[in-house]
Amino acid sequence: MMVEENTVVHIARLAHLEIRPEQISKYTKDLGNILDMVKALEEVNTDNIEPMTHPLSQAQRMREDRVTENDERKTLQETAPAIAAGMYLVPQVIE
Repeated sequence: MMVEENTVVHIARLAHLEIRPEQISKYTKDLGNILDMVKALEEVNTDNIEPMTHPLSQAQRMREDRVTENDERKTLQETAPAIAAGMYLVPQVIE
């Protein structure tokens, strides 16, 4: 897919990324290649494919669910300006 250089510059500006002028053509080509790959993936028929969480059939190692640290909530909250029901109270920032 053909991507224009001004599109790459615009995307970089929106993402707050700095691209040096000599890099623009490289990123234009790379972005075009990525979009070509995505287009190729869209053409693959996945109607009878079962979704999977991981490409390898592996089981997760399970560990015993036990407490490994002491509860220090009260100690940590002693210096907080305001707490209620064990939670930190913060000033409202959205009206």
